[in-house]
Amino acid sequence: MDTGRKIIIVVMDGLGDRAVKELGYRTPLQAATKPNLDWFARNGTSGCMDVIGPGIRPGSDTSHLAILGYDPFTVYTGRGPFEAAGVGLMGKNGDIAFRCNFATVDHKMDVLDRRAGRIKEPDTGELVKALDGLEVNGFEAVVKEATEHRAVLLLSGSGLDPRVTDADPHAVAKVQTSRPLVPEAKRTADAVNEFVRRSYEILDAHPVNVRRRMEGLLPANVLLPRGAGTFPDLEPFRKKHGLAGSCVAGVSLIKGICRVCGLDIVEAPGATGGLDTDMASKANTALRELERKDFVLMNVKAADIVSHDGNARRKIEVIERLDSMAGILKDGLPEGAAIAFCADHCTPVTRMDHSGDPVPLTIYSETSIKDGVKSYDEVSCASGALGRTRGKDLLPIMVDKVDRSKKFGA
Repeated sequence: MDTGRKIIIVVMDGLGDRAVKELGYRTPLQAATKPNLDWFARNGTSGCMDVIGPGIRPGSDTSHLAILGYDPFTVYTGRGPFEAAGVGLMGKNGDIAFRCNFATVDHKMDVLDRRAGRIKEPDTGELVKALDGLEVNGFEAVVKEATEHRAVLLLSGSGLDPRVTDADPHAVAKVQTSRPLVPEAKRTADAVNEFVRRSYEILDAHPVNVRRRMEGLLPANVLLPRGAGTFPDLEPFRKKHGLAGSCVAGVSLIKGICRVCGLDIVEAPGATGGLDTDMASKANTALRELERKDFVLMNVKAADIVSHDGNARRKIEVIERLDSMAGILKDGLPEGAAIAFCADHCTPVTRMDHSGDPVPLTIYSETSIKDGVKSYDEVSCASGALGRTRGKDLLPIMVDKVDRSKKFGA
């Protein structure tokens, strides 16, 4: 039965955490003041969610695929294609996409800073112009800037193979030589290595980096590819779930995942994908989008950023901003709608990286069973009536909450 009732999933990126000594062995969620998120917990039904599976550390890409109802074990081909789609690069069959970081290296190709001092536009836009259109080992390289220090590399040509290792060392270490994982990928690995070498030659002397050095800033003098992948062939979201959907996000990766799945990408004014993002604008944009769509996925990145920096106090500040955003959603939620608050993964500030811990989950609708949970946090939600579920089960649960599910059997 199609009742026309709406669904919104709010993904608070990297929100979940572990006990933090400086917070009296509480999590940032437990330490924060968050009356609106707690209201949803008191009036909704809560649980915890293994976004991929128990103990599995999700990437932001695989986790969002799961939250959108896809099995990442069967459809995931690599992060690069989603980053590319997020900035408008939709490759054709046979193309390979990589996600990249602008980084700072010395003349020995030792990485000094993987994010080049968190460089962002307009500097990144000028730098990619110098790399876009290069020919490497017979392949055409298309380069486009993404969020902050990130960029996308798309290789086009005959004979490409995504089974290569990363040039990005993922740490302050020497730039890695990309290697083929199968003999057929040798030409592709050679192209990656040639691209990295030429990016250093071009960027190290680029006027943008000359200026940055004069200003005491780190130069973004190399582009490091990782996460090679081909564009996946996904069943369109509307066909799979029977819902017309949109995405409200600032981060290009999330936009790319949703674009590949067939969701419309809606730009919220002031949505940057960074700490300076306008959360109120995102909430209001999502509510307006619900007036014309069945489903909206909203992602807010800020909690993940401060978690990767290991800053528990700033994470509390971000949570309290997220709570104000939740208040806007509470006041504007359409009648009969169901809303879920969750994270795509935990990013404990003590670890400064993703972990395999389950994330807190609360689902609210007017007919929600109130299960006695009083607070939106990791411990309280774990005692809720939803129990422990998986990410790929969330959307079917939400579809049933708004009476759009199909009966299985007689």
